[in-house]
Amino acid sequence: MAKGAKKTVTVKQVHSGAGRYRDQKQTLVGLGLRGIGSSKTLEDSPAVRGMINKVKHLVVVENA
Repeated sequence: MAKGAKKTVTVKQVHSGAGRYRDQKQTLVGLGLRGIGSSKTLEDSPAVRGMINKVKHLVVVENA
């Protein structure tokens, strides 16, 4: 990894947010996920990890 390069994590939504608690739906939106099959590459930070943990049953995480 290059000096100063940030670690990233790729999050992919594999289950629907329909019928979930409002805060879980808002967390999916906050992660930039729009529906099943959508994915987003994000900076690996404690805030992002906390959001992922909240919806871990709806997403799959790959370390980049």
